[in-house]
Amino acid sequence: MSALPLVVILCPKEFRFTDHTATIEAPFLAGVAELKTVWLEFNAPFPDEVLGAAAIILWHGPLVDAGVVARLRHCRAIIRNGVGFDSVDTVAAAKAGIAVCNVPDYGTEEVADHALALTLALYRQLFPLDAEAKRLGWKIDVAAKMRRLRTQTFGIVGLGRIGTAAALRAKAFGFRVAFFDPYAPTGTHKAVGIERVGSLGELLKISDTISIHCPLSAETRGMIGESEIARMKPGSFLVNTARGDIVQKAPVFAALRSGHLAGAGLDVVEAEPLRTAGEAATPNLIVTCHAAFCSPEGMVEMRSTSAKIARAAVLGEQVWNRVN
Repeated sequence: MSALPLVVILCPKEFRFTDHTATIEAPFLAGVAELKTVWLEFNAPFPDEVLGAAAIILWHGPLVDAGVVARLRHCRAIIRNGVGFDSVDTVAAAKAGIAVCNVPDYGTEEVADHALALTLALYRQLFPLDAEAKRLGWKIDVAAKMRRLRTQTFGIVGLGRIGTAAALRAKAFGFRVAFFDPYAPTGTHKAVGIERVGSLGELLKISDTISIHCPLSAETRGMIGESEIARMKPGSFLVNTARGDIVQKAPVFAALRSGHLAGAGLDVVEAEPLRTAGEAATPNLIVTCHAAFCSPEGMVEMRSTSAKIARAAVLGEQVWNRVN
């Protein structure tokens, strides 16, 4: 039996972004910890080897609630392989002396690129034009829906790393860019060269596109609902590459069907994935499978960072990106 502490990489069974041999993580933990990858069904109980790990690298899915935290015997750190950490009870972990860390910067470029890709697809009507061309048509039926970006306001909710990257990209395309973020330091708008507004309501009122870039929390869960969508400009667009549960999907789909929203680009949806054929048939809707973070380069960066944090935790060194 190995005398080294155990680091477990914990994944839902259907997940395919990692490999059994942990080829990215292994070099960082060689000689420091035994490393094992464990695949679980979403609601399956955690096996004893996970409960006895010194550090857990957690992919999407398995929920580490207060009950699980109480059963962790040697854990020093839970590292969320990604930005969001809402699958971990951070309060319970803090009380147990367990650091909860994330990897907040690995997919900054990819998610910002994806948000702008969804936005451009909506503005330039790429999918309707593609469908028309493949029907052997050439009338450009959607010409009236295509807009000049320089006349449009791109509104950002949450100016963190990804929100800032999206702002710079939107500026490059000629958008007027504004944001709402009550936690952004004073003067942030001057540093980035965009406009700051004092309330979500004001941003909804002035924007032609709303792009969501805030974390999911008790404060932001369901933040964009029926009343917020009603305050958006008729014919505006909604883009979400953050977390699905920030935006209530029923009023979004209703607004798309009524025409109040001209389109929505959603990489994430509430209670994802889409649940019914009716949801999937919603007009002027683009959905992209919670894939905005994806790229081979991003995966290597994320997995390497998680492994480095796990190494520090096992060695009793200071960890970083701690969220609790």
